[in-house]
Amino acid sequence: MKRNIFILLMLLISISMFAQEENSVIRKGNRQYRDSLFEKAETNYRRAIDKNKQSYEAHYNLGNALVRQDKYGDAITEYQAALGYANKENKTQKAQLYHNIGNCHYAQQEFDKAIEAYKHALRNNPSDNETRYNLVKAMQMKQQQQEQQQNQQEQQQQNQDKKQQEQQQQQQEEQQAEQQPTEEQNEGQMSKEQAEQLLKALEQDEKEAQEKAKQAQQVQSQSRRVEKDW
Repeated sequence: MKRNIFILLMLLISISMFAQEENSVIRKGNRQYRDSLFEKAETNYRRAIDKNKQSYEAHYNLGNALVRQDKYGDAITEYQAALGYANKENKTQKAQLYHNIGNCHYAQQEFDKAIEAYKHALRNNPSDNETRYNLVKAMQMKQQQQEQQQNQQEQQQQNQDKKQQEQQQQQQEEQQAEQQPTEEQNEGQMSKEQAEQLLKALEQDEKEAQEKAKQAQQVQSQSRRVEKDW
């Protein structure tokens, strides 16, 4: 019995010393955070988490230090971890965490996620005017982002249509160029009328040649008859 009591007392003392060391590291990180030494503060908050992974304060403060270094994705991870270790009855804590998560998403232009986070914050603290303002701003930015995306899509479609029209026009010009004969081809070709005229001329030449040949034969025949008469 005495042995069990001794072990229990030693365990309680160890837990107390461990918690004091954790709190000491967190306080050191807090001082560095106030002095804008955010990287050093981050290091100490991580040391505190190594000592107690369920430390709400360490995760929350680490998230804040990461935000100061524009490490928004990592900060969201720490805030979400802090949500798991927050007091379920303390809605103010939850509202603040969701508010910070919304701000991180907003900074990364993830407006859909920012809107959802701000809504969660307002469910836990409906009177938070700052969160309400951020929610309206995020909704406006989402609409603006959608309009920009739509304009970009329309511009891309117009550019694509223009490119297709240019390609079609080029193909048509190439086809026409293939169908139309060149000047040399035109010189080597003749129209139907020219061909008919040439054929008639050849026929006429042939007739004249035949007529001349016939006349020549007649002259030769007459010459032979004269020689016989002698």
